[in-house]
Amino acid sequence: MDAKGKEISDTIFHQVNDLEGWNQLGEQVSLNQDLKGKVLVVDFIFTTCRSTCPMLSASMQMLQKSYTKKLPEWVQFVSISVDPDRDSIPALRAYANQYTKEHNTWWFMTGEREAIFNYAKNELGLILSEADEPGAMMHSNKLVLIDSSRYIRGYYDGLDTLAMRQLADDIAILYLEKKPKH
Repeated sequence: MDAKGKEISDTIFHQVNDLEGWNQLGEQVSLNQDLKGKVLVVDFIFTTCRSTCPMLSASMQMLQKSYTKKLPEWVQFVSISVDPDRDSIPALRAYANQYTKEHNTWWFMTGEREAIFNYAKNELGLILSEADEPGAMMHSNKLVLIDSSRYIRGYYDGLDTLAMRQLADDIAILYLEKKPKH
């Protein structure tokens, strides 16, 4: 509610379906089942990327460090490989180790290529594709905030400092929404 008593709402997009695969620990995982009740921050990367993926992962690292100490049971970070043919579980684990020691709060996922591309396009509204350069992939620089009921709450440019600050604020807002009102 604003100062005049008018209800203010934020943007809520559609509710997303599940994605199943394997994380960097070799565990078979489901975003909706294994992370039930958690807020998700999702991005797409591949381990051989030399351009934007390390920057996206650095942005996720900053967010994870901010929230893992405060709310480890409440928010989950998920980086999904757009190159599942090359991004094996050991490759994801080696990549993950460069950015985090908290493997339970930040998953690096792989799975069936078709399922990953379908999830990106039909659930999150993001486009993934092969680049003209061999071994390269095209993917979005967006991080997607998904609430605990699996509704998309926002898209944020993972390469923009102000957008990352807004994402951090929006994660906090979701936490405050969850707390019982006194």
